[in-house]
Amino acid sequence: MKKIYFVGAGPGDKELITLKGYKLLCQADIVIYAGSLVNPELLDYCKEECKIYDSAVMDLMQIIEVMKNGVENDKLVVRLQTGDISLYGSIREQSEELKKLGIEYESIAGVSSFLGAAASMGIEYTVPEISQSLIITRLEGRTPVPKLEKLELFASNQTSMAIFLSVQNIDNVVDRLIEGGYPQDTPVAVVYKATWKDEKIVVGELRNIADKVKREGIKKTALILVGKFLGDEYNYSKLYDKIFKHEYRK
Repeated sequence: MKKIYFVGAGPGDKELITLKGYKLLCQADIVIYAGSLVNPELLDYCKEECKIYDSAVMDLMQIIEVMKNGVENDKLVVRLQTGDISLYGSIREQSEELKKLGIEYESIAGVSSFLGAAASMGIEYTVPEISQSLIITRLEGRTPVPKLEKLELFASNQTSMAIFLSVQNIDNVVDRLIEGGYPQDTPVAVVYKATWKDEKIVVGELRNIADKVKREGIKKTALILVGKFLGDEYNYSKLYDKIFKHEYRK
């Protein structure tokens, strides 16, 4: 019996899928892709006879039924998810249903949009002595977040953040970050559709980013990046400092 392959599609640019994911996509007999988020250009890699399903119009059990039928008919089935499957991909519920059916699965890592956004901006999240941690989170909406993962609690440490699925509530995000302890002049970037052809980057500070985002008409499919790593302050690392000795450079 064949297994199901969960494949990270990358952030948008069709060339940012991994080589392993690309090969599986080219070989697939059945592809179930997240149509509301995955760049449809990735489906160009599929062979002509591949059956393609858009999960945007399917519920969980419909997705599982397609997977089950594919495996029973000895087909190679790819579940194509946006970015990397480990972040906001709803993979757990699918894998649990597959376990109940005794169907094996394998996960293929992808490139998350927060990494694509950093590449587009030419930035580093971990600037020496400025930022060495990054919180990946979201604002609660129809899907709640745990009480100890509220934005204002994270903001109390002024730790750098990549905030998903929240740009539609940008005013609330800003209020919560300031309430938690971020200064109003904290640098912010909002990256719409990172690495897509119509990518848009809006930069500002907490005190003005909401107005800038609204003027650009950005209401979804955008990341909010917050923290001093976006600012002008930086330090060189010790890694390439000629007077800093380590295992490979005495």
